[in-house]
Amino acid sequence: MLTEKPNPRTANIDQLSSLEMLQVINDEDATVAGAVRRTLPTIAQAVDMITARLRDGGRLIYVGAGTSGRLGVLDAVECVPTFSTDPNMVQAIMAGGGDALTEAVEGAEDNYNAGRHAIITRQVNRQDVVVGIAASGRTPFVIGALEAANEAGAATIAVTCNQPAPMLEIAHIPIAAVVGPEIIAGSTRLKAGSAQKMILNMLSTASMIRLGKVYGNLMVDVKVTNQKLAARARRIVMQVASISEDEAADLLQQTGNQVKPAIVMALLGISPDEARARLDTAHGMLRDVIGPVNGSIIRD
Repeated sequence: MLTEKPNPRTANIDQLSSLEMLQVINDEDATVAGAVRRTLPTIAQAVDMITARLRDGGRLIYVGAGTSGRLGVLDAVECVPTFSTDPNMVQAIMAGGGDALTEAVEGAEDNYNAGRHAIITRQVNRQDVVVGIAASGRTPFVIGALEAANEAGAATIAVTCNQPAPMLEIAHIPIAAVVGPEIIAGSTRLKAGSAQKMILNMLSTASMIRLGKVYGNLMVDVKVTNQKLAARARRIVMQVASISEDEAADLLQQTGNQVKPAIVMALLGISPDEARARLDTAHGMLRDVIGPVNGSIIRD
């Protein structure tokens, strides 16, 4: 596998000064974005597929082991505060379970049947999308999960850093970001991990944008769970509605800290219930209720 081969550009990295070492690492990292860019048409197909399934009530489920699994967990967890998603909408399955998040679980990634069982236990169906993540593209746990997901009628995506790879043959949409040999031979938490994180960020973020959870570039579905996010919510309402911080705070209090209804109330002069009703009619698309960013506002 290419990710396991020695990298001639870093062959003497152990003889370099700290600064020289970091320059070499940084040079290698700079190649990752190019590898991901070459996969953008395929990522776009995946985004469209994910969006359609989520809109119909399906789930996005990441499956991985080791670094790849932890990246899936990170992306899934972050969707809740960023986009106010139901925790069930974006999920992650980690080989070895929760214990594997902080320490290696021996043999977990090699258990094909455990991967199948994880998908069956989650009752994956044809509304769902399952994303298998593995730098090698051949992790048995992930292969088992992808095959079980296919059998259940789910849509499947493979994210790998090697090509060819068995996972790419199994998934409906194969994404291979070929980053080449690692800085330290075989340490796929480095360039491969960076590429996988970029791709997962794209899959979730672009899908949420398509679902109307972003207006302009503002996270108008932010879930207020701490002071920082409360301040962010106020700033968003202030910016879109062109009102003061006190006015924004008052509207957010009336909506239970829901940004989109607060914006609709400010611009259309309607009650919280009517604001939510209009958003529901527009399937949550704020633009369809108030118009374009910095453009004319649709009023009664």
